[in-house]
Amino acid sequence: MAALQKSVSSFLMGTLATSCLLLLALSVQGGAAVPISSHCRLDKSNFQQPYITNRTFMLAKEASLADNNTDVRLIGEKLFRGISTSERCYLMKQVLNFTLEEVLLPQSDRFQPYMQEVVPFLARLSNSLSTCHIEGDDLHIQRNVQNLKDTVKKLGESGEIKAIGELDLLFMSLRNACI
Repeated sequence: MAALQKSVSSFLMGTLATSCLLLLALSVQGGAAVPISSHCRLDKSNFQQPYITNRTFMLAKEASLADNNTDVRLIGEKLFRGISTSERCYLMKQVLNFTLEEVLLPQSDRFQPYMQEVVPFLARLSNSLSTCHIEGDDLHIQRNVQNLKDTVKKLGESGEIKAIGELDLLFMSLRNACI
């Protein structure tokens, strides 16, 4: 019995020592070892609301009917190239913010009644991701987002329509990356 107590005691002391070393290492690094996605999360329930999901997909479908450019895909393989799985929510946060500020707000008078319901929903998601940041270099992410922005701007109004037509892809990508 004494041997068992001594074994358990040694194990607990080892665990305590390891924990102290880990805390010390984190404090020396300024907490830089915190995972990238520590604040890059959305609640699953955001994507389980049939009404707003339907409205988002209906908005995308209506806009895609007005999209004449079938050669360009904004949210696809190219956007995610070179981005690790743990960085994808941060990437999608950047795409969401661009879509809200540069696409949906300027086009807010179109595609009613869907637009008036979907924009506040997406704004709430954006607000929930406001504390989502990554430590270190995000140049590769910014480069991919800038390519998307440049494509939308180069296409002009049809680029904005295309971005609205891909809101279903944005919705699914946010869900896949952030929950």
